[in-house]
Amino acid sequence: MRRLLLLVSLFSAFLSLAARPVAAEIAPDDSVALPIYVQVGKVKYKGDSIPHVILPTLYKYPPMEFKNEAERQEYNRLVSNIKLLLPLAKLVRYTIIETYDYLRLLPDKKSRQAHIDRMEADLKRRYGPMIRKLTRSQGRLLLKLIDRECNQTGYNIAKAFIGSFRANLYQSIGLLFGNSLSRHYDPNGDDRYTERVVRLVESGQI
Repeated sequence: MRRLLLLVSLFSAFLSLAARPVAAEIAPDDSVALPIYVQVGKVKYKGDSIPHVILPTLYKYPPMEFKNEAERQEYNRLVSNIKLLLPLAKLVRYTIIETYDYLRLLPDKKSRQAHIDRMEADLKRRYGPMIRKLTRSQGRLLLKLIDRECNQTGYNIAKAFIGSFRANLYQSIGLLFGNSLSRHYDPNGDDRYTERVVRLVESGQI
């Protein structure tokens, strides 16, 4: 199968990799860790300083009800895929934030492009083998999760970093294989089950 664009962000070539018709098995060591963040500080209490810890929001959902075994298996696949892909979506967000800040410190366009190229090469080397194993459906889910994390689609991210022409080109390639960089995340509609699982994963409940 020809190269299928999964998404383009700052490191466009990193995620512009092939999605195979049948995905290879992804070993546990291939995954990216998803940290659970807590805010730790201190407050004054009766003249002393004591730790002040803010834990992540804990969401409580009723148990899932399935009409049949096929629905149960589909939900379990969604859980597995989100555990695999959510850390990558968060990686995109963190990388974009850090890169925006760093690029502002560079003196000219040439040095900024050189920095982007170095990051792109490093990310491809570190995460490319895992990305190549994703199926088309996993690629579509990853695009949705990136929209959730960044509050903008893969297309808009690509346009910001690499310009309209290349973003449109990658969008056209993706559409040929059923993956659109312009997919929007709808937590209250089509993606409501995804949102449920994401919240449970982020809070460490599953």
